[in-house]
Amino acid sequence: MMNEIEKKSNSRDQLNILVVDDEINIRKTISLCLEIEGHSVRAVSNFDDAVEEIKQRLFDVVFLDLRLGTKNGLDLLPYLQSHSPSAKVVVITAYASIDSAVEAIRKGAADYIPKPFTPSQIKIVVEKIFELRTLQKQIEDLQANLDSNFPEIDFSSKNPAVQKVMAVAREVAAADVNILLKGESGTGKTILARAIHDWSQRANKPFVVVSCPSLSAELLENELFGHARGSFTGAVKDYPGRISLCREGTLFLDEIGDLPLSIQPKLLRFIQEKKYERVGENITRNADVRLIAATNVNLEKAVQDGRFREDLYYRLNVVEIEIPPLRERKEDIENLANRMLAFFGRHNHRNFTGFTEEALAFLKNYSWPGNVRELRNMIERTAIFCKTETVGKEYLPEKIRGSEELPRLGDKVSLGKIEEIHIRRVLAAAGTLQEAAEALGIDQATLWRKRKTYGI
Repeated sequence: MMNEIEKKSNSRDQLNILVVDDEINIRKTISLCLEIEGHSVRAVSNFDDAVEEIKQRLFDVVFLDLRLGTKNGLDLLPYLQSHSPSAKVVVITAYASIDSAVEAIRKGAADYIPKPFTPSQIKIVVEKIFELRTLQKQIEDLQANLDSNFPEIDFSSKNPAVQKVMAVAREVAAADVNILLKGESGTGKTILARAIHDWSQRANKPFVVVSCPSLSAELLENELFGHARGSFTGAVKDYPGRISLCREGTLFLDEIGDLPLSIQPKLLRFIQEKKYERVGENITRNADVRLIAATNVNLEKAVQDGRFREDLYYRLNVVEIEIPPLRERKEDIENLANRMLAFFGRHNHRNFTGFTEEALAFLKNYSWPGNVRELRNMIERTAIFCKTETVGKEYLPEKIRGSEELPRLGDKVSLGKIEEIHIRRVLAAAGTLQEAAEALGIDQATLWRKRKTYGI
């Protein structure tokens, strides 16, 4: 029996199913039928136990008896809509009627099965739900691709360092371990994280992104772990949180170095035990989630400075992957630029043949402090304003074309321009932002402001 269950569970996604019925034989029959199919099943006999299960776990399907002693099974629907909003409810009852079926569907049930029923009927219902969920996921993925403003991802590279990064990423994708992606801003950490998810066994599950610097500590905690209704002003309903929403999927924490210290112990506990509580609630929940984090700062130094917990750092850094900056992989610039040009050309109903040799030389000589993101933005702008099929140097931004004509000491050039050129050169030569800041004799915050001022 176990071999058959394991075989079934490996053939497709496992569904989490709750059975609520006061008849023990019904519970056993449905449970056995669905466990053989490889699904995870919890079965309870009464209303109160069902409420506790619903509060502690997320369910994909719920088989629900209409009559649970003196209580109406449909009264569980608000709990399900609050805690497992995507769950499909299948009502089962010995008191079948048109009126009860209509009421069940009106209140949110997905299907309706009268007693007595056969195991084959149960399997058919679950199969329909599984197929519907698969179709919904495919539609969401297609819509995401249609809405995407990014060219199709191509991880081929002529650069040995990038080739090694891709090989390691593909290998660890199947290992289901925590991964720390390092690299300068704009190098493609989010894109690589998504690729690792797509290469993993969790590919059919959610990929959820949380940007750590974008929210205050309180809002970030709420976004990650969720909150209970009434836990603070404005919390008019329960919010499951991003961890709950990406159950069995991948949670990507972007710029983890900016994670507030107040949240770090709670995240550490979740990584260690896969357990957490929502804000304003004392119910401990479990969530099977793979974690990928990204940073463009030196986390080792952040640990030394007391801004990042050492134990959390080591928990996140099971496998470390560092993405080289674009200036260190100039052999890839031509291919990247041509693919992006073709992509944005299609978006603007244009057909470009590529870049002139002179334009490509400028692209390869430029330091690209903003990395692939800066290249992408430049190509998008070029695709809008270029009037010819082949992009010449005249359509490149001045800062890229001007890289060959550097001012000399004593030239009539503003101090600001000299500073901008010097910062660009130091950034191009430095391995990290911290290294660049130290070479310039300023802190990273000042360097960040300078880069923003000069559009670097």
